[in-house]
Amino acid sequence: MSAGGGRAFAWQVFPPMPTCRVYGTVAHQDGHLLVLGGCGQAGLPLDTAETLDMASHTWLALAPLPTARAGAAAVVLGKQVLVVGGVDEVQSPVAAVEAFLMDEGRWEHRATLPQAAMGVATVERDGMVYALGGMGPDTAPQAQVRVYEPRRDCWLSLPSMPTPCYGASTFLHGNKIYVLGGRQGKLPVTAFEAFDLETCTWTRHPSLPSRRAFAGCAMAEGSVFSLGGLQQPGPHNFYSRPHFVNTVEMFDLEHGSWTKLPRSLRMRDKRADFVVGSLGGHIVAIGGLGNQPCPLGSVESFSLARRRWEALPAMPTARCSCSSLQAGPRLFVIGGVAQGPSQAVEALCLRDGV
Repeated sequence: MSAGGGRAFAWQVFPPMPTCRVYGTVAHQDGHLLVLGGCGQAGLPLDTAETLDMASHTWLALAPLPTARAGAAAVVLGKQVLVVGGVDEVQSPVAAVEAFLMDEGRWEHRATLPQAAMGVATVERDGMVYALGGMGPDTAPQAQVRVYEPRRDCWLSLPSMPTPCYGASTFLHGNKIYVLGGRQGKLPVTAFEAFDLETCTWTRHPSLPSRRAFAGCAMAEGSVFSLGGLQQPGPHNFYSRPHFVNTVEMFDLEHGSWTKLPRSLRMRDKRADFVVGSLGGHIVAIGGLGNQPCPLGSVESFSLARRRWEALPAMPTARCSCSSLQAGPRLFVIGGVAQGPSQAVEALCLRDGV
């Protein structure tokens, strides 16, 4: 890097979305940012679909989703975007799977999930889509793992996760899908497990050292980071309340162990429900909720080389509960909640020459 700390980063502000939304589903395909569904001002799932042309900075309305939904997963498969699961207008998990054909500007139905689910985690590898976990209509967390074969338009079952959960963070590293955290009902999950795509077997790794809801997770340079969140009281601590933390825990994939970084290496701000990503050798934490009465606008980065946290330029629009997507040297922060559902679309970028 030719610049250090905040000098290496800048915010790029894009035209606001035509539709305010939170829990929208986002995808990037061939220079276009797609924002699909989510919840609008009325708090109900939307069927609205819009795309931002990154070159002209203009928004276009797309054909509406056949199934209005919020919190769905999206996977790009060539010239199509597959939308999986989510929650519908009556707050029920969705089984419908739909594909938007970019060249034709229309939607097609695909084989439904074997079980309706929200909070499904998806990973694409070699043109196959892996769907892990979720929460069904009975509100029970699911352990199912399914793989979608586009050529046959079908879902096949794979060995279940050792720990059922929904809303987990997933990372593809080599031939393994790593699954971290998630929830079971209102309780955060501490499990950390890996699915080997070649042997179709699961490995349980040591669990997260601390139990935190709405933490942020990222993978960089062979390590998995779990940041911040809402600390949950222990089972025997009847007087403690959940509280925001700036905890930093790091798992070394080579050595197979967690390290809880000391106080001097914790985040500068206590935060939860924030955006986290990896840009240019930094783990970045953006916005979220803290001890203030409104969403945070602060941004900070952990330099993997310098092993320290540094302040970055603040968000142009302070928000929490944002959708996010990384595309090259940009980390997009989309929608979310400011004083209500937001239209803001902004990207934290590495400066040219950095």
